[in-house]
Amino acid sequence: MNKKEVNEIRRQLTPDRGLKKIYGCYVNTKKEIISYIEESLSLMPEFEAQKFSSLLKKCLSGVLGKNLIDIVFSTQQVADSEEHRLLTALRTSSLQDREARDAFYQKVIDSLEMDGSNYLVLLAADTYDVPTRGKDDEVMEDASDTVFTYFVCCVCPVKDGKEELGYYAGDNEFHSCIPTQIVGAPELGFLFPAFDDRAANIYNALFYSKNPAQLHQEFIDAVFCTEPPVSALEQKEIFEDVLSSSLEEDCSFQVVQSVHEQIRELITQHAETKNPEPLELSVREVSGILHNCGVPEERVEVFQEKCSEGFGEAASLNPNNIIDSKKFEIKTPQVKISVDPEFSYLVETRIIDGRKYILIPSDEGVEINGVKVTTDSQ
Repeated sequence: MNKKEVNEIRRQLTPDRGLKKIYGCYVNTKKEIISYIEESLSLMPEFEAQKFSSLLKKCLSGVLGKNLIDIVFSTQQVADSEEHRLLTALRTSSLQDREARDAFYQKVIDSLEMDGSNYLVLLAADTYDVPTRGKDDEVMEDASDTVFTYFVCCVCPVKDGKEELGYYAGDNEFHSCIPTQIVGAPELGFLFPAFDDRAANIYNALFYSKNPAQLHQEFIDAVFCTEPPVSALEQKEIFEDVLSSSLEEDCSFQVVQSVHEQIRELITQHAETKNPEPLELSVREVSGILHNCGVPEERVEVFQEKCSEGFGEAASLNPNNIIDSKKFEIKTPQVKISVDPEFSYLVETRIIDGRKYILIPSDEGVEINGVKVTTDSQ
């Protein structure tokens, strides 16, 4: 799915559009279901309906490839597997199949670890008449030749409220009060099936994780039974390790600085084009960047081999995951320097009197702990 497709489905998750009814269960730390939810949003107060809508929308937010990750089913799974049959039963019944819902709840409860918190499992289904897009990409609301049937799931932690000062109208006084249980933003969730090329793709689901470094692999194993996706943090760590171990002594300050700047420039250019498709780089393209930096051919070949080992054959790399485009940080055992990535080119290395230095310009505007200072040589 691309950004436009995600946003299109996200807009459906409102009480006045596709969101009509919600299902769910409230689970305690002992893995026991405390209560069930089965309510029409039209029958609840508007504020509550909007809150449920907001929670479900959250699991279609974030960065593609980072918070939103493609789950891919094998052909065999789609043809005949317990996990795909269960998801399909939930979808085709628009969640009205009670037996399927209970089986799904139990699958989640048996597998999910939520760090000692109670949690709420929410489900909502919709049948969306996909409007046709004209040649100018304008939506033709009265024209539709595709129906997209899907459901969304999100899992939200529920925690005890903190003691606050509240006003009691009857006493005309302020006293302490504690909200009993507060539903937090979703930790994880998914859309099934995926909405690819503005149509259902039963071979894919779109998985959401609030924390890109913690994908709740136990949930993915239980619900999807697929190969574990590599988290954004793991991708960054693999890339950094491959770069340093394959280039060895050629992994210089200038090379890494140039790699960061060139990849960051590609990210910036892609954002400016407003292309809804996520940016991807092939290993060959990254190798081209290394060539441009003067890295010897034999080192580049080692880099390609190690990338295949770490990311898989013919892997595409997500630039937003392999570098931090919003930070350029230099560390020594004693000093840490953070530089605006836009001006990373100002940093240089030099040997002075036989000693290695990292230099940054200090013509004006220099501060130490908020105090403006001069840097004139004494």
